Amino acid sequence: MTQKKPLVIVTRRLPDAIETRMMELFDCRLNLTDEAFSREQLIAAVREADILVPTVTDDIDAELLEHAGENLKLIASFGTGVDHMDLGACRKKKITVTNTPGVLTDDTADMAMALILSVSRRINEGMALIKSGQWQGWSPTGMLGHRIHGKRMGIIGMGRIGTAIARRAKGFGISIHYHNRRRVQEKLEQELEATYWESLDQMLARMDIISVNCPHTPATFHLLSERRLKLLKPSTILVNTSRGEVIEEKALIRALERHDIAGAGLDVFEQEPAINPKLKELPNVLLIPHMGSATIEGRHAMGEKVIINIKAFCDGHMPPDRVVETLL
Repeated sequence: MTQKKPLVIVTRRLPDAIETRMMELFDCRLNLTDEAFSREQLIAAVREADILVPTVTDDIDAELLEHAGENLKLIASFGTGVDHMDLGACRKKKITVTNTPGVLTDDTADMAMALILSVSRRINEGMALIKSGQWQGWSPTGMLGHRIHGKRMGIIGMGRIGTAIARRAKGFGISIHYHNRRRVQEKLEQELEATYWESLDQMLARMDIISVNCPHTPATFHLLSERRLKLLKPSTILVNTSRGEVIEEKALIRALERHDIAGAGLDVFEQEPAINPKLKELPNVLLIPHMGSATIEGRHAMGEKVIINIKAFCDGHMPPDRVVETLL
């Protein structure tokens, strides 16, 4: 007798190849419009689904999970971050949670380096000058930026992505410094010629470039507060490809307006998708729409991880990328 396929509800549109494979393997309900689910749609989904496949745009909180049916046993999130989910509530409801770690490391690191180069060399301002029609041609003092060779970079969060950024930056002749919850292995420090700072404050005051790569947790909310932003040198540039909530955004805007720091490259925002209008007005800020991980290869790899996690769970095995473990 053929085993009944689990009902899998996907909250956003995924790459065609991933959706096709899901349709083959599961009783899969897709989101054809690619519009984020409303609260009502999420409630309906958790009531009905055996397996939910949400993304970072879905708020999976305790109140929502109170509506979950007894058949909801797995949330296979399409994404690395889990700050959009109440993991404690999932555990209480005995719902296993998985994510898709590791596959976005290189893509995000590439984007961080692109932002560092672009802000340092004022690419955004140069493009604006061209488009305005006001460019009068080359001049010895026109659009002067800063070279990055020989600069010091402070990495906040030396996980997979932070380490990948460090490797790239070292190739540009940048000196690597980092602050992390735990010191990395000595072998990695030696490879990167990296300097560890136990004190974030002391590191911030001495860096030319700051790269934010830690996750958003209660402990890292506004980690870069107004007080800490004031520690940065006027020549420092700040890049964030992690989560907007890690930086106190209003304080960052004030620092940029006063030229207390040289510039910023932001891929994430505190209230996204809403962006503070003042950020859009600042010439020394490069803003991109949360696209650090947006590569075709990365999205396919994420989808494949989701499928593997679901298959393993349905076969009675521990999913390889479990965040909340309730099975067996």
